[in-house]
Amino acid sequence: MYNVSYAWRGSILEEKVSELPMPKRKLTIPKFTSEAEDANWHDRHRRKLEGAVERRVLEGSTLTLRQAVARAKTRPVTLRLAATDIDTVRAIAAQKGIGYQTYVKMLLHEALRREAGEQ
Repeated sequence: MYNVSYAWRGSILEEKVSELPMPKRKLTIPKFTSEAEDANWHDRHRRKLEGAVERRVLEGSTLTLRQAVARAKTRPVTLRLAATDIDTVRAIAAQKGIGYQTYVKMLLHEALRREAGEQ
């Protein structure tokens, strides 16, 4: 598993990434009805898939398995909160040594568990 971060400006990696052809369109992997169909499709699209993986590794935009699983289980949400509440959350989170968004998620999870238990 690759977890890559590099200094890009003027690097050899930057040149290597710029040499890779940009895909004309995103390759979408279909749902398969059998393992044979899956193997056939992957065999036919092997070069495109390898190129996409190589580009992602060189760009440093790969995910660890843990990150991919977490991303698949969560959905982004936008909330409008009072500035004073955000300031308070940031201060408390900093004291605890965690990010403020992580702290907000913890508080929400705890409140939901408490509410669900009261019903």
